[in-house]
Amino acid sequence: MPPVFPMLTVLSMFYYMCLRRRARTATRGEMNSRRAIESNTRALPINVEIVQYAKEVLDFSSHYGSENSMSYTMWNLASIPNVYPSSGDFTQTAVFRTYGTWWDHCPSARLPFKRTPTTFCSQDYVELAFEEPVYPTAVHILETYHPGAVVRILACSANPYSQNPPAEVRWEVLWSEAPTKVNGPQARQFTPSIKQISFPTNLIRLEVNSSLLDYYTELDAVVLHGVKERPVLSLKASMIDMNDIDEDEDEEKYGCGMDTLNKQLSIVALREWPSNGYFDKLPYELIQLILSHLTVPDLCRLAQTCKLLYQHCCDPLQYIHLSLQPYWARINDTSLEHLQSRCTLIQWLNLSWTGNRGAISVSGFSRFLKVCGSELVRLELSCGHFLNETCLEVITETCPNLQELNLSSCDKIPPQAFNHIAKVGSLKRLILYRTKVEQTALLSILNFCSELQHLSLGSCVMIEDYDLIASMMGAKCKKLRSLDLWRCKNITENGIAELASGCQLLEELDLGWCPTLQSSTGCFTNLARKLPNLQKLFLTANRSVCDTDIEELAANCAHLRQLDILGTRMVSPASLRKLLESCKDLSLLDVSFCSQIDNRVVLELNANFPNVFIKKSFTQ
Repeated sequence: MPPVFPMLTVLSMFYYMCLRRRARTATRGEMNSRRAIESNTRALPINVEIVQYAKEVLDFSSHYGSENSMSYTMWNLASIPNVYPSSGDFTQTAVFRTYGTWWDHCPSARLPFKRTPTTFCSQDYVELAFEEPVYPTAVHILETYHPGAVVRILACSANPYSQNPPAEVRWEVLWSEAPTKVNGPQARQFTPSIKQISFPTNLIRLEVNSSLLDYYTELDAVVLHGVKERPVLSLKASMIDMNDIDEDEDEEKYGCGMDTLNKQLSIVALREWPSNGYFDKLPYELIQLILSHLTVPDLCRLAQTCKLLYQHCCDPLQYIHLSLQPYWARINDTSLEHLQSRCTLIQWLNLSWTGNRGAISVSGFSRFLKVCGSELVRLELSCGHFLNETCLEVITETCPNLQELNLSSCDKIPPQAFNHIAKVGSLKRLILYRTKVEQTALLSILNFCSELQHLSLGSCVMIEDYDLIASMMGAKCKKLRSLDLWRCKNITENGIAELASGCQLLEELDLGWCPTLQSSTGCFTNLARKLPNLQKLFLTANRSVCDTDIEELAANCAHLRQLDILGTRMVSPASLRKLLESCKDLSLLDVSFCSQIDNRVVLELNANFPNVFIKKSFTQ
């Protein structure tokens, strides 16, 4: 019998080579040193798991609450749970501004950008800092009301408490999934299966999509589980599995990081082919139409195949509408520089959520706009914390045709910077939600931007006299169709009267949580009589709304589609029946916490008016 030792030696060497190759290509953090790979004959000790609640809320895109309180704000996500495991509507939770699809069916709704990848469905986000950087092993999200909105969980390599700024900021997706409908509004602990990452983190980002929800989602706390040392799996667990070669690795290969995306944008090498087959016979316009369905990264990859497709993929006509929001984690100055030659004809540009933590500089943004801003009509910059006064000045100087500007939640822009917006007289839509715009700057904007049709001033806490603002709107903004005054703190019946008299084309008005408005002054009756085109009216949390107001709406606002009277104690079932009978287009009626409208009444109204979504919540 021949000796078996040489054969065992060969097999051992082959096995050793497989392990070495696995060590070089591993992307999931199974092995963290050569010693661990070469001597991995037994399971290594498991690190002690650290459990942390969020220490601080660093950033978010929106919230239901006020900037000067804790009720329904994102800041409630810091520290230990306030509500969980209880279910219901509680002010001590974190609540985003919108839910459902109602906001897509009102006059202020905006058209979506083309080329948005189907995998990106995030509508809002919140970023949470934790005390200790760890390698995450689990993330628990405590949802206390209408769960199911979270669609992505990400981890960041930057330590928000480090004194030294990182050379590179890297974001890694721990988990993602399309929005799902959860049966029932009851509380739950959501613990998705997360993937391992190659760096420790104490900065977690949740992204949500509330479009499938019947009401606002409420989050109570986030718990991060992790270990201080990078996990090392046993030999059995680290064996190569074909299932490991998944779409995440493919995504990393083709451009998950900033460097890879920038390499795709800066194409230098093209393949030489003697013929392009049938593509040479297709009309130029037809090829352009086919390529218009590709996402930006796919365009970049296709451009590397041949000169013909390079010409098509880099044609500025392919970049007339460009949304970079789905790639917010990968966009930086270099990305914008590579895109400049392709965006000379761009009309719609979405840079929302991009550029934070130094990824985009003021100079990089300015250089891009100076080359590409001349044809811009729509500019989305929501949550762009790199923006300052210089940026707004550049926008007004280089974008003479601008009609829509979104600065939602750009709360780092200094108050005096907003004066520059008054130079853009062609503006038709201006979103200043959660900004520090001051009264003087806003008066100047209203005076010179008389073409405004849509204006959002929700949660603008720096404005001292909303009556004066409303008076200026009534005098100068005759074309106004939608106005968001959510949580404006001091508007009175005088301002409402000036507004209703001057802006009679208004179709949408949000006066939610405006505590200084009282029905006894006749302000809501005046609105109903002066604004017959109203389609959406939010009087959220105004306790004084009464039957007279509802009956005036029924008599004068036949086109009403959405009405929110949450919290009133003065509306009876009889007046609601009159409203539902008169307003045939009504699709949303929120009567939550209305003391005279009990569950029996809601069931009756639902039976008689099945096309109307009637929302009713009860005080806990």
